[in-house]
Amino acid sequence: MLLSLGFVACDDELSGLQPFVEGNPETFFTSISNFETGIDGAYAQVRNYYANSGSGLQGMPDILSDNVVLVQTGRRSNELYYDYRYEANNAGALVLYWSEAYEAVNAANLVIGQIDNLADSPEKDNILGQALAIRAFAHFDLVRIYAKIPTQSGDANGSLGIPYVKVEDGDTGDPFAQPARETVGSNYAEIIGDLETAAGLVANENGEGRIDRDGVYGILSRVYLYNGEYQKAIDAANQVAIPLADGTPAAAGESSELEQVYTDDTNAGIVFELAIDTGVETGSDDDPRVGNNVGVLYSQSTLDSDGNIETTISEYAVDLEFFNSIPADDVRREVMQFVGTNQGNDYNAVRKFLGEAGQVNGRVDLKAIRAAEVLLNKAEAQFELGQEGAALASLDQLRAARIFPTFVSGGETGQALEDAIQFNRRVELCFEGHRFFDLKRRGEAVQRSTFGDVIDGSGTPAEILTLPAGDNRFQFPIPQDEINANPNMEQNDGY
Repeated sequence: MLLSLGFVACDDELSGLQPFVEGNPETFFTSISNFETGIDGAYAQVRNYYANSGSGLQGMPDILSDNVVLVQTGRRSNELYYDYRYEANNAGALVLYWSEAYEAVNAANLVIGQIDNLADSPEKDNILGQALAIRAFAHFDLVRIYAKIPTQSGDANGSLGIPYVKVEDGDTGDPFAQPARETVGSNYAEIIGDLETAAGLVANENGEGRIDRDGVYGILSRVYLYNGEYQKAIDAANQVAIPLADGTPAAAGESSELEQVYTDDTNAGIVFELAIDTGVETGSDDDPRVGNNVGVLYSQSTLDSDGNIETTISEYAVDLEFFNSIPADDVRREVMQFVGTNQGNDYNAVRKFLGEAGQVNGRVDLKAIRAAEVLLNKAEAQFELGQEGAALASLDQLRAARIFPTFVSGGETGQALEDAIQFNRRVELCFEGHRFFDLKRRGEAVQRSTFGDVIDGSGTPAEILTLPAGDNRFQFPIPQDEINANPNMEQNDGY
């Protein structure tokens, strides 16, 4: 089995297979357009594991957390992960992320290895900067999924990370390599090194669906936070010039900018997104967006003849305790939830990623980094450094754009301020792939409520209510086929 382009062993079961390469990189990468094609391939691989309609990384961290409840009348998709029963020989998410992320790394490395073919072209730096950023971004996802996070525990940096795959100038990489796992600490050093180099190369603007200078610094603000480098997280956040999407409606009955972000009517507050719409006419036979219906992971809806939602088959519903914790004057309640009906029951269905305006096909752009996250990264880092006044000001900047019609600061300090930052992080970023990692990096348990899946809290609650802090299941197992193919690959504890 070809798990990834970078890791193919030449043992008996694989001896008949050759690594797949679209042509010869040394002769293909000779023009700006071909390098841009290569970069597009790298973005596509990242999109494949984030926006996968079955187990996309956009949604799995919420399914693994306390934000949702499995709906019994759905397809019970990803139930194995929801119940923390994943093992090394399972299919689905743990194979998808490993395979597609390393394919993204491979595609980025093909560009990086041949970049000198552009000589002194003015586009060279920007192309190289994007490739380095993608390589770092994919490795960051791999290490936070399959390994510990530096702030998670005192031993994290010295624990097993993942192989960081790089190439030298003019190199296309070794598809038969059998690399060993490096440490978490070395992984983060490589990730940050690539991103810091990319920040000095990439263009200020690259258009929709591509990483530019704001995007690199937005990613850096997250990575520095995960790495416990709080002043650097603040400094990186300060480099991002994208303003928040406003949550307050322009007029009575009108949707806010924040609501329009999730129907793709605006890019307000978007620092980096993975564009699902590639310009191919929707519904055509060769539409590449098929399979990238990101919202299908949460639910599938149908419309009646008047264009109203008729039936919603929810896979996961918003946990009632979580939903009830959000004040009524917080506009994020409307952004995250709608009432979905199926088989005579109402559910707190997930509104985010439901579809573009007038559609419920789940096919919308994926919001990889938003200005709101960058601001929350900054607020948390400020709090960790004891800068409580600055942290409160950053938090209030976000809350003022989310509480309607009038926001009054709570003036929190100490533990109350830390709790407010984390609560707003949970609310703001829910269903966008953050919650499980936020609990993991802070060394906290997943503690689910006892409410069931039906809208009033009745129905069936989660089978597993608690994932204790430090549990081995906070790290996914390395896929068994990868262990079998590479004798140097060591499995995670507990699998």
